[in-house]
Amino acid sequence: MKKALLLLASFAFTTAAFAQTTPTTEVKVRDNGTEKTVTTTGKTNVGQAIENTTDAAGNLVRKGAKAVERSTKKVARKTKKNSLKASRKLKKSTAKMEKNSQ
Repeated sequence: MKKALLLLASFAFTTAAFAQTTPTTEVKVRDNGTEKTVTTTGKTNVGQAIENTTDAAGNLVRKGAKAVERSTKKVARKTKKNSLKASRKLKKSTAKMEKNSQ
């Protein structure tokens, strides 16, 4: 029940964020007869917070993917280096054993 309520609340906030994106223009008449045009985007604080959270989550995913890619490349380089080193050492020791056995 608790999870369903949280899911419903998140859908309500998401819907509110997307529903309030169209800008509106309002004309106000002042006491001295002049007019003032006010344009509002209609985005509420909750809608803006949800949008910011989405952007931040995307940034974190990109950073995490980049870190994984970097570490994978590092591990691959180290593995290659160590396998070449072991191969050279094995060749040397094999040649040495063959020389001694003759």
